[in-house]
Amino acid sequence: MSATHTSASGHDLTRPSVEQISLLAKGLSPEERRVLLHQGTEPAFCGGLLKQKEVGVYHCRLCNLPLFRSNAKFESGTGWPSFFAPYDTEHVACIVDDSHGMVRTEIRCARCDSHLGHVFPDGPRPTGQRFCLNSVSLAFVAG
Repeated sequence: MSATHTSASGHDLTRPSVEQISLLAKGLSPEERRVLLHQGTEPAFCGGLLKQKEVGVYHCRLCNLPLFRSNAKFESGTGWPSFFAPYDTEHVACIVDDSHGMVRTEIRCARCDSHLGHVFPDGPRPTGQRFCLNSVSLAFVAG
């Protein structure tokens, strides 16, 4: 059993066991499984959260860790929900992705390692970052 790790915002970042991940994944649709567990990408302009304008927090679809606040969301014109900052920097892990003949930075949930999307250095101020997310990787919680 691994030691508990808590983020600065007070959330448990302890990695779920293989068995726990398997149980959580049972509730996923085939498309959610393809994106979250196998680093897939949903088609541009098709995601259910692209036009979401309500106030709230976007959570990891698999483990429910809060990932992005609605006040950090912006319209990037790329076809995927985009944010300029995470809920807590410790909640998003960055990994070099050299697939498809290019080098990008993949973002994953820091707790369960689910694929979320990619981050690019062309976002708005104050961070200059564009966290480009798959809608199926997220669960929106209003409030």
